Amino acid sequence: MERRGQVEVFRLLLVCWLVVGPALAQVRHPLPVLWMMPVSSGPGGENLTAAVAPAVRLALQDLKRQPPPLGNYEIQLQLLDSQCDPAKSLKALFDAMWAGPKYLLVFGGVCPSATALIARSLPALNLLQVSFAAASPSLSNRKWYGNLFSTVPSDRALNQATVKLLQRYKWTRVGIITQDRPRLSEMKKDLMRQLLKAGVQVVSTESFSEDVCSSLRRLKENDVRIIIGQFEEESASEVFCCAYRLNMFGARYQWVVGDGGTSGWRLGWHVSGCTANSLLTAADGSIRLQMRQISNTNTAGVSGRTPQDYQDSYLRELIQEGSKVSPLHAYAYDAVWVAARALSQVMETVKHREKYSSQRNVSVSEEEVQRMLLEAVRQTQFEGVTGPVVFRNGERMTSIELIQFQGSSGVLVGDFSTSTQQLRLMKQLLKFKGPGPARDQTLVLVQWQHVGLLLYSLVSSAAAVTIFITLTVLIFTVTNHKHRLLRSSSGSLDELLLLGVLLSSSSVLISGLDGASLSEQTVDILCSVRLWTLSVGHTVGFAVLFTKTWRVYSLCCSVKQTQQQQQSRVVLWMFLLDVFVLITWQILDPLRRVVLQHSLQRETADQDVLVRSYSEHCSSTNMELWLTAVYGYKAPLLGLGCFLAWSIRTVQVDHPAVSSKHLALSMFTVTVFSVSGVSGSLLTSHNPPVHFCLTSALILCCNIFTLSWMFGPKFLHVCLSSSEPQQPSELQGEAVEEEEEEEEKIRLSRLNQQLRSQTAQLDVEIETITMQLCEMSEPAAPELKLHHTTRGQNNAGEGRSVTWTHAAQVCPQDRNSGRKPSSPDGINSPEHVRRRLSVQLPILHHSYLPAVGGVSASSSSLFGSQDVFVHSDDNFLFT
Repeated sequence: MERRGQVEVFRLLLVCWLVVGPALAQVRHPLPVLWMMPVSSGPGGENLTAAVAPAVRLALQDLKRQPPPLGNYEIQLQLLDSQCDPAKSLKALFDAMWAGPKYLLVFGGVCPSATALIARSLPALNLLQVSFAAASPSLSNRKWYGNLFSTVPSDRALNQATVKLLQRYKWTRVGIITQDRPRLSEMKKDLMRQLLKAGVQVVSTESFSEDVCSSLRRLKENDVRIIIGQFEEESASEVFCCAYRLNMFGARYQWVVGDGGTSGWRLGWHVSGCTANSLLTAADGSIRLQMRQISNTNTAGVSGRTPQDYQDSYLRELIQEGSKVSPLHAYAYDAVWVAARALSQVMETVKHREKYSSQRNVSVSEEEVQRMLLEAVRQTQFEGVTGPVVFRNGERMTSIELIQFQGSSGVLVGDFSTSTQQLRLMKQLLKFKGPGPARDQTLVLVQWQHVGLLLYSLVSSAAAVTIFITLTVLIFTVTNHKHRLLRSSSGSLDELLLLGVLLSSSSVLISGLDGASLSEQTVDILCSVRLWTLSVGHTVGFAVLFTKTWRVYSLCCSVKQTQQQQQSRVVLWMFLLDVFVLITWQILDPLRRVVLQHSLQRETADQDVLVRSYSEHCSSTNMELWLTAVYGYKAPLLGLGCFLAWSIRTVQVDHPAVSSKHLALSMFTVTVFSVSGVSGSLLTSHNPPVHFCLTSALILCCNIFTLSWMFGPKFLHVCLSSSEPQQPSELQGEAVEEEEEEEEKIRLSRLNQQLRSQTAQLDVEIETITMQLCEMSEPAAPELKLHHTTRGQNNAGEGRSVTWTHAAQVCPQDRNSGRKPSSPDGINSPEHVRRRLSVQLPILHHSYLPAVGGVSASSSSLFGSQDVFVHSDDNFLFT
């Protein structure tokens, strides 16, 4: 009986152990945690707490099944209504801390303003906060928010992915359109800072609350092609509807939407003014950056659940409660695990330190516990349902997905790792509407207008040929200077003319060199060299032609002849004037290389491509003033030279060395080509190839024509001449004699023309005097014959005898009356006639005889004597 009672007691104890033993084994230490959440509806009208509560319960349930040491502790959440108000949240926190128990950690916090204020006060309260919704970029400041950790990636990660995408496709000009929301405004500020740091130009930033189309229209007016959109999911349809209306889609535009959401797009429903197909067309090709909500792996994480298993359990719990899906539920699940692991680790450390400390009754201070808890959260690393949970500088390291909208669905085309800052794109899946990525602006092709190598080679070859011909003629002139023809044609002036041709031809070789092949300093030097060679060469060559033309003009037009030395001074004075102007120009305002920007021109093949041309030319600050000064003294000289050439164009010179026709043609050539060169240079200065080709052609053609007309006949005459060489003294004397003979022929020819004109004038005067005598005499006057002989030269240079005879005829009334021509007592008596002639004839001889080589004016007194008159048959003969 006693034994039977012992058995019953044993059974009772066994039953008690089976019932109470497991319960005693499951006793866990409570860890009080404040759960700060808005109990009422949030800003968008949704109940945030009800949407994430199933995920938190699942996490707490999974924690209970964990082995020690994590299983030794129980997270006890005490809900704290923040009401999304910073002041009320802070008051509720103080009340909870005052009422107790002792809290070590704050969980949650979804309102940015309330979270920011609470996080600033955490170090003073020795608290740590683990959030699953603190994504604002401003909360990444570890100096202010060092005790705040969030399992949701910061919006800075989205901006970093956006910048990497822009850099990948070299988009440097963008526009931003942002919905008027506090979180999105903070996100836009951070994006602006990152774009500025990356060197991306933000053309325009637009915010909208209601009128989206006005904001998009301003972006279009600024020619924005790459549009970064930051707006909530429910506003996507309205934005793309306006984009469709404004034709801001297709190959010319690229939309990059970074809103931070995780639930994806829902396009296709009807919006006022747009159909579902219109929305899909406008959104086609756009890229959306979003956070990865659930890990895509199939392996179990720290909780023992796979991501898909967790999601199925969450949806079942949510359906039972009838709440909406929250995009943050998975981050809330992982946040519970972060808090539980950190707290359990710290509690175990504190227990171990108190138990095995060398000193008894040693307790760890609150500050020390808070530091250990902070370090534990920093070193958190496990595989959660949202992927690897790792913190760096308080921010969650994760992966950002790039989803491209293609057709009616989104395609994963790449991802961005926040831990490695690397962007990975699957180019085989990316589809652009055009042949490639859209351009960030109208493509402006920069085109430099340089003188091409082929053109420079051709023109330089022509200039080299001209220089070779000029050197050949110069050598020919120097080696044959003893020839009679070359000696009699002012050889020194010919050599100066050839020197001017050489200088002007050399300027062509310099003008084709530009900044494409030379440095800027070298081009500046060549600008001055080209100006000097062209201007001095033109001045010397023109001065020689002007001197030769003036010499011929002075000989044929009876102008006082200029001595050889004075003629050379003309060339010298023109040269000195040109050098003075050039030196002044060089000192006061030297020529420099100037880059000229031309207007934009649209490419005919591609309407989205513009061409901006740049050219360079030599210029100075007061270029117009200096050109006016140079043209101001050269233009009158050119005009005077043309006048002289026109005056001598018909002068016949027997000797080919003094060919007035060739000289006049040379002067006209220099003038015409000079005027054409100046006009062409001013009109084509904006186009260096055309300018170089035109001016070089005019300079070389002018030089070739001048060489042909001035030295061609001489060259042929000397080559074809078979005369024997003479002694130098004989050559010199003969040359001087021939030159004087030619000058004398020209002078006498002009004098003969003048004498013929004076003869006709004197005949008229004699006839007038004779008529006056007839009217004054009543009886017939005896006939008066005046004979004067002078010697002149005909056109051939031979002497000739010219005789003027004038007979004073009897007046008609005397003949009709039959009276005698003279009466001793009448007015025509010999005494009266002699007296009248003594007065009139000296007057005639003063103006007549000296001009024809007769008696000089100083001998007019001889006519007062009767010895110079011979009376015979009532006639007077004067010899």
